[in-house]
Amino acid sequence: MSIAERVSDLASRFRKILFVVGASFVLIWVLFFDSHSIFARLQLSAEKSELEADNEVMRARIARLEEQLSRPLTAQEIEEIAREEYGMSRDGETVYPIKEK
Repeated sequence: MSIAERVSDLASRFRKILFVVGASFVLIWVLFFDSHSIFARLQLSAEKSELEADNEVMRARIARLEEQLSRPLTAQEIEEIAREEYGMSRDGETVYPIKEK
């Protein structure tokens, strides 16, 4: 083997090694360090599905509340709300508020 062939072979190996190192660096950068990395995308996807589930729970709650608002309150319900939420009482009654821990 002549020196020219050895140099050519060495240069070819060097280019291959340089290509593998460069490709590995780019792959590691994209997987871990980039702002749009795979792990960031997985985390955002999990957060999105969690928020969508919370959104469905809130929509169901809103539907229940709208249904409650659509029907009129009875006198007993009005009295219960006045007593529990506003601390109102009838004449001659004494109200003792209880604080929950």
